[in-house]
Amino acid sequence: MTEPPFLDHRAAALALLSGTGRLSRKAGQFLGQLAVDPSPMSEAQADWLGKLLARAGLPPMAEGGAA
Repeated sequence: MTEPPFLDHRAAALALLSGTGRLSRKAGQFLGQLAVDPSPMSEAQADWLGKLLARAGLPPMAEGGAA
């Protein structure tokens, strides 16, 4: 069964932070910011989040989901 995509960046960041994969300090700081800041992500932030999700084997962000 395929997991549904993440609807918002906070949920995606929390999934990465609570997972068992290793994160760099920089990635952890970035994800912590996403978890608490409701501001829309920049294109570069969305790209990096997508890469982190893919590397962790997690579903991507939903198309048109809340940024």
